[in-house]
Amino acid sequence: MTKCTAIIPYYQREPGILRRALDSVFAQSHADYDVIVVDDASPLPVEADLDGLSLEERARITVIKQDNAGPGGARNTGLDHVPANSAYAAFLDSDDAWAPDHLKNAVGGMSLFDADCYWASIAGSEAFYYHFGVSDLAGTTELNRLSDDPPLVEVPDLAGVMLKNWSFMHLSCMVIGRSLFRNIRFEASLRLAAEDVLFFYDCVRAARRTVLSESVGATRGEGINIFHGMDSDSPQFLKQQFNTWVALDRLESRFAHGPTDLASIHSYKQTARNQALWGQARLVKRRKAPQLRLLAQWAWRDPRILRNALELAVAKIAK
Repeated sequence: MTKCTAIIPYYQREPGILRRALDSVFAQSHADYDVIVVDDASPLPVEADLDGLSLEERARITVIKQDNAGPGGARNTGLDHVPANSAYAAFLDSDDAWAPDHLKNAVGGMSLFDADCYWASIAGSEAFYYHFGVSDLAGTTELNRLSDDPPLVEVPDLAGVMLKNWSFMHLSCMVIGRSLFRNIRFEASLRLAAEDVLFFYDCVRAARRTVLSESVGATRGEGINIFHGMDSDSPQFLKQQFNTWVALDRLESRFAHGPTDLASIHSYKQTARNQALWGQARLVKRRKAPQLRLLAQWAWRDPRILRNALELAVAKIAK
């Protein structure tokens, strides 16, 4: 059985975005699939992008409407409704598009190598410079080549590698097997932050085997998805950084880690602290009030941020 269920969380303001994603699903060379679209109280209702679909295309789609729960909550709803006859679940952000052979390569590679977790590479414009392809891992990471067509590899210490830099992983390029989609969920409360990274790590640690493809599985949307898009001056920025710290803290406490992995986690936690404090410093510089309530909440969980705030203040005075 190779049926694959595509899960698309939907929250958009502009028409045509979801339709572009759906067209990329309907163009898949792997024909055994269905689609779950979770309308997460989108400002633009999902029906606007379903008009004009053929009866056959519409029959493949299940639309689930819910109160807004954020991207993690929407994906959890999709996971909860994967049909019993599906062997795989694949994620696709509503502003992204799959390459035609994405599901074919994923299902073929996972079946052949008895894997239950898969990532392909992501493509995108220069705006997403921080993403890099699986093939770029070869220069810094030990790889085991599994196949040349499609180009599949395995990373012996994938958990440790992703803790150093997980920018080769993207949800729209991820496919998981039944043992994972039945048991692992996103922490939906960590909105706009690292809930995807925590999910990635949970899947990697629970998977029997994970395979990676050097082929492009999806093209990243051009900044249209409004799950994201805040800058450091946004009122939500501090919350985003706090949630990132919380996700990393949970990741640290959920599993046993060696010294190198712990150092990577601590480095990312420090980056979250620094980003948050620099953002607040910019508010003060423009004579705007800092977000003291959330800073106090963070300090209660993580007293170290108080020391960092003091060091930042001393550095500013000295300068």
